[in-house]
Amino acid sequence: MQRPQRNNHEIDYEKATAAIGYSFKNKKLLLTALTHSSFANEMHDGTKYNERLEFLGDSVLGIVVSDYIYLNCPEFPEGKLTKLRASLVCEKSLYGYAKQIKLGELIRLSKGEKHSGGDDRPSILSDAFEAVIAAIYLDGGIEPAREFILRFVIPDIKSAKPVKFKDYKTVLQEIIQKNPEERISYVLVKETGPDHDKHFVVEVHLNSNVIGKGGGRSKKEAEQEAARVALELMGY
Repeated sequence: MQRPQRNNHEIDYEKATAAIGYSFKNKKLLLTALTHSSFANEMHDGTKYNERLEFLGDSVLGIVVSDYIYLNCPEFPEGKLTKLRASLVCEKSLYGYAKQIKLGELIRLSKGEKHSGGDDRPSILSDAFEAVIAAIYLDGGIEPAREFILRFVIPDIKSAKPVKFKDYKTVLQEIIQKNPEERISYVLVKETGPDHDKHFVVEVHLNSNVIGKGGGRSKKEAEQEAARVALELMGY
């Protein structure tokens, strides 16, 4: 019997497994991790996409990187550990990691998103990278997820040249936490544009007061810009 051809809406599991370096028991997790919301919206059939996995992957990434640099950089004080971690898990670094395994070639995007270069957009690739982390974690546990993450992070640490990145959110948090009663929060106040060209506006609140506002092509970028504005207004 002739083998059915792969549907364009599927992914090349063999290619994905080779790129990621992990073989999934539950292939649906990988499929979801590599599905962008624009593709799901275009299907109109309840297709799952990777935003929830991205949320989990961000946390797994944070704990794995924190654990590694805490144990392997004993000479670093807390402030330097915080800055190092921020440089390793920021969007720019994750985009670079995703590019190393050509993740953009694997992601399912809408026709419009694909046409507009979504397969090379930093926000999309970095989010998909976090989603892949979560998929590995859910499928095989923390150890394969750790192995996957450290494959990219350790070379950056050993080179002593982590991506130069001003983590305005961390700097602002360090300033504010000197007063324990103060609380920082980030509020999404506006989201405009089609799936392939979104723009987000975020306010940073100190308790109930707005102290900064910023925009960007991803929520993370908008939060960083809001924090930068807040620091500037505070004289930093």
